[in-house]
Amino acid sequence: MVRHHERGPYRRRRPGGHLVEHELHDRLDDLMRDPYPHYARARAAQGLVRVPELDAWLVARDADVREVLRRTADFSSAGALRPDVMPAPAALAVLGGGFGGRPVVVTSDGERHQRLRAPLVRALSPARVAAAVPYARERAAALVDGFVADGGVELMSAYATRLPGEVIGRIVGLDPADVPLVVHGGRRAEELLFRPLPEAGQIAAAEDVVAMQHVLDRCARDRYTHPREDLATEIVASVSEPGHPELPLEQRHEAVAHLQNLLIAGHLTTTALIGTTVLHLLGHRRQWELLRERPDLIPAAVEEAARYDGALQGFRRTTTRPVTLAGTELPAGADLFVAFGAANRDASCHPRPDTFDITRDTPARHLAFGFGAHACVGAQLAREQLRVTVGELTRRLPDLRLAAERPVTMRPTMIHRSPEELHLTW
Repeated sequence: MVRHHERGPYRRRRPGGHLVEHELHDRLDDLMRDPYPHYARARAAQGLVRVPELDAWLVARDADVREVLRRTADFSSAGALRPDVMPAPAALAVLGGGFGGRPVVVTSDGERHQRLRAPLVRALSPARVAAAVPYARERAAALVDGFVADGGVELMSAYATRLPGEVIGRIVGLDPADVPLVVHGGRRAEELLFRPLPEAGQIAAAEDVVAMQHVLDRCARDRYTHPREDLATEIVASVSEPGHPELPLEQRHEAVAHLQNLLIAGHLTTTALIGTTVLHLLGHRRQWELLRERPDLIPAAVEEAARYDGALQGFRRTTTRPVTLAGTELPAGADLFVAFGAANRDASCHPRPDTFDITRDTPARHLAFGFGAHACVGAQLAREQLRVTVGELTRRLPDLRLAAERPVTMRPTMIHRSPEELHLTW
């Protein structure tokens, strides 16, 4: 039995907390840009491995990840999105002028989680997702129309950040004119909480987040008094009670928190998956050529891309009582990073795990979209957009290639892993 009770000595820089060495930030960036060597060492180790850069125990084997996700009473999701960087007081003051800040489906447990998840499951039902696919195809074609004659494109900005925002915005019921601001605000929220920024940059990011929240608050108040057949109405109904002339303030905060969480997950995750999927298909040229010849492999290619290099590398969990996991004894309050990306390279489940192969026999048994009670409710919507994207690009730009003179750098994050930029040519 491996006994580990100590907490790690390192945290990212936090106001009033321990100051960490600059090299720890550099090591964290290195880990986030390429976590797979760290995962391999953790899978090979006895028990769990404590990773100072993450300030958490790394859960890296498929069986262990699934065990944590099954045992929701023992491993709480309350800190699933714990910030890597606590904003400065001036930025927090700006955020105080916005809305939200309430528990959401990703950070809830038990009955509350079930209550918050229910409207999302209804709103993202197979029928509703299928109804959104024609719009996704239409928008994908229009976006490709915008650069197909140019001979080259930076795909993340011209396509990957735009299609998912437009699709989820339509499902939620946002005014199309508000979608770019909401997409921008979501990305800025991620930067504020997960990337070191100077104080002025934090304040600017917080202002963008608050601007997004005011748009969502306006939407929530409108749906309370004028319900529609959209996801915003479903969410508002799930947190409110009828009988008030206007949506009460506390319920406005709850509605905005849920809308913000859904929109960020709905567009940032799919944006990242588009980037990594295209990157690896083009980086493994024979796979791209095979896909051009056999478009029937597109669904399998999407699953393999998600397995091989998932956008969501993992979530945090916290033990609610003393537990034993993988032979490691953990006290109550222990922080874990449950690494879906590591489990997806576990050779006990995926033969030749470090090989990108779109012809795998069982490509869908991965954890790229989570597992169990917290499995991603928008997984099918993401899959459909990825299939539309790969089909559009292989059909219209069969000679698509990575721009040799523009090497790809991955974003330093474990939440929405993707290329910083993806320059392509044809």
